[in-house]
Amino acid sequence: MSASGGTKAIIAALAANLSIAVAKFVAFAFTGSSAMLAEGIHSVADSGNQALLLLGGKRAARERTPEHPFGYGRERYFYAFVVAVVLFTIGALFSLYEGVHKLSSKEPIESPQWAFGVLIFAIIAEIFSFRTAIKESNAVRGDQSWVAFIRRSKSPELPVIVLEDLGALLGLIFALFGVTMAVVTGNPVWDAIGTLMIGALLGIIAVILAIETKSLLIGEGAGPEVEKKICDALQGAPEVTRIIHMRTLHLGPEEILVAAKIAVEHDDTAADIARGIDEAERRVREAVPEARVIYLEPDLYRSSAAPAGSA
Repeated sequence: MSASGGTKAIIAALAANLSIAVAKFVAFAFTGSSAMLAEGIHSVADSGNQALLLLGGKRAARERTPEHPFGYGRERYFYAFVVAVVLFTIGALFSLYEGVHKLSSKEPIESPQWAFGVLIFAIIAEIFSFRTAIKESNAVRGDQSWVAFIRRSKSPELPVIVLEDLGALLGLIFALFGVTMAVVTGNPVWDAIGTLMIGALLGIIAVILAIETKSLLIGEGAGPEVEKKICDALQGAPEVTRIIHMRTLHLGPEEILVAAKIAVEHDDTAADIARGIDEAERRVREAVPEARVIYLEPDLYRSSAAPAGSA
């Protein structure tokens, strides 16, 4: 996985969640708080998320084979989709179930000091993890807003980690709210409410990530800025008079396929056309290093031909 894959952020989140999960389960054992149990399951799910993202990055780095001639870059999208749909959803459903169960059982919280201590420790650990994810994301998101970054990023790991860490922090706040209110009022229903809030939060995150990673898994083209760089590079080659049409596709976060029909002069020789295509490919790779698979088809331009980017 490349640096843009956010390996540092994934490892930081994994270390934080493993330690936090142990602390939360210990607190649940002493308090019986459903919010603490939901948060413990949440942290276990988050740890599984990071393990899957690391596995996806490793598997995506495999060399291409005859069966998979374009490589395995999309495995990163697949594992991100698994994280979004399975682990987040399991966490959400379990939390919602536990919250509903707690509403009916109304079991009191015992030894609340354990819950407060663990939640404060967990919040501090999550802040450090979230800070790492933000720092790693800022290095690649440029001047995009956070919403645009989540929606447009072709590297799935950082959006997953950012939303996961944000969800973890908010979930801890919800758990702290539920436990505090249950202790202050003596009514364990507040603990159940905190648990239901955690479940709803995980469900929302699951839907957002599922939608975004599904789009990547199906196949997305390069962004408008990248496509413009490719067009400029192609049209800058002396033998290319214009682009008749072009298609791009992300084979992985750092690998783009470019297929284009380019217009050449009618009296160019085969040698001229070959040189022109080689030069055009060189210019594209220089402008956009991620454009690693390029197919250019020379043709004569006719006024009825489709413009660049059309069918």
